[in-house]
Amino acid sequence: MSRTPDVVGQKTSGTSLLIRRIVAYVVLILLVFISLFPFYLLIINATRGKIQNGIDFLPSGNMMNNFKKLFSDDSAARYGNILQSFLNSFIISGVSCVISVYFSALTAYAIHVYDFKLKKFAFTFILLIMMVPTQASAIGFYRMMISWGLIDSFIPLIVPSIAAPAVFFFMKQYMDSSLPLEIVEAARIDGCGEFRTFNSIVTPILKPAFAVQGIFQFVASWNNYFMPRMILQQKKTIPLVLQTMKAEILGNPQVAHAGVMSLYMVLAILPVVIVYLCLSKFIIRGIALGSVKG
Repeated sequence: MSRTPDVVGQKTSGTSLLIRRIVAYVVLILLVFISLFPFYLLIINATRGKIQNGIDFLPSGNMMNNFKKLFSDDSAARYGNILQSFLNSFIISGVSCVISVYFSALTAYAIHVYDFKLKKFAFTFILLIMMVPTQASAIGFYRMMISWGLIDSFIPLIVPSIAAPAVFFFMKQYMDSSLPLEIVEAARIDGCGEFRTFNSIVTPILKPAFAVQGIFQFVASWNNYFMPRMILQQKKTIPLVLQTMKAEILGNPQVAHAGVMSLYMVLAILPVVIVYLCLSKFIIRGIALGSVKG
């Protein structure tokens, strides 16, 4: 008996689907390998005394020695207190992340919920600020911090993060897609105040958006070099320490501190990975809802 056209068609369709899946998995595995391979090499280099020519895929036995060098008095004299640099970065990044996300969401809530004459102008003006680079106002900002006596202070690195137009825009788009005005109206009818409405009703709805922007803001502040380099003098953050290590290694490529720098970079990456893993379950949902207006 000959096969019917439907059976042949189903078999062909199933084979085609299997081939597409295999190709998709191969491409994804290749992309994962390309993404993770530099981190593998970084970990391998962290086990060495000095970086050698070429690529070696096997670890060495200098990991503990590099740990001792990294937290030694000699390292503190060269680069500053290593633990203090981590603490400084945690303080700046953590506080900046929290106030940036919260106040941006509060601003987006005001634009989303309230109707006033300059509503469109305010929204456009905030977006226009996104186009102004930080470097354009750096000199004036630096002079102002000198006149206020805030050089070598964390305040100039934290307080300006309240104004984050990119975070505001994401929050506004997320609210357009997931925050019906009827919920706010119902809370008002029940006698709930505006701040209580935002903190108790709106904030839980915005958890995915908070998680996504929290990761982005934390990583951006954690990796920020320009502003800390301009403001801080005695105090150090992780990018400043890394730059000092890099300058020393470039001056003498054969020094045994190259492995110490790789180890420091591995330790500097770990907090970002931990933050990502803690908030990762919100990322896909947050990005999907925040990028499409329903």
